Amino acid sequence: MTSAVPPPRTEAVSESRAQRSSRRSIAAALLLGAVGAALALLASRQDWAHGTASVAGGELPLTAKGSDVTGVPAALAIVGLAALVAVFAVRRAGRFLVSLLLTLSGAGIVAAALLGADDSDALDEKAATASGDAAATIGDLSHTGWPYAAAAAGVLILLAGLLALTYGRSWPAMSGRYERDGSPSPRKARRVADPERPEELWKALDRGEDPTRGT
Repeated sequence: MTSAVPPPRTEAVSESRAQRSSRRSIAAALLLGAVGAALALLASRQDWAHGTASVAGGELPLTAKGSDVTGVPAALAIVGLAALVAVFAVRRAGRFLVSLLLTLSGAGIVAAALLGADDSDALDEKAATASGDAAATIGDLSHTGWPYAAAAAGVLILLAGLLALTYGRSWPAMSGRYERDGSPSPRKARRVADPERPEELWKALDRGEDPTRGT
C-alpha cells in the first residue's frame, strides 16, 4: 500500500538553510569588519600614553596619540575595509586571496597595537624635542586602554576575514551584467519590411519594381 503523502523535499530545505547561513555569515562579516575598521581608526586618534619632560622651567606634560606610536592600525584598517568590499567583486581564487588579506590585516592590527601598548619611544622623542637634549627621556610614563581597544578592533577584522575564508565561496558576487565573457552578443532580429507602408512603396518604385505585383 502506497502513501498519498509526498515525501519531504529535503533538497529544498537544505538549500534554504544554506541560503540562510550564507546571509548570516555575510551580515556578520560586514558588521565585524565595519565596526573593527571604525574602532581601529578611532583608537589611532586617541591618547595612548602620557608623561612629563624636564625642561628649564620645570616639568612639561606630554601626550602621545596612537598615530604617534604607530601608524599600522589605521593603515591596515583602511586596507581591511577595502578588502571587505572587494570580497564581493571577485570570485574563486581572487576571493580567497582578498579574504586572506582581510584576515592578515586584522592580525597585523592586533600585533601592532599590542606592541605599542607599552611603547615609550614616541614620548621620548617629544621629550628630547621639548628639552633640546637628544638624550632626554620621558618621566612619569603611563598608558591608556586605547591600544587594547585597537587590538580588539583587529580581532573583529580578523574574525570577518575568517568568515570570508570559511563561507566566502557561497557568497554572491557583484553582477556580471557588464562583464565580457568572450561570447558573441546575440544579434537583433531583422525587422521585416511591411510592403504596405508608404515609404516601402516609394522604395520599390525607386528600385523599378511594381509594388502592386502579387497583391
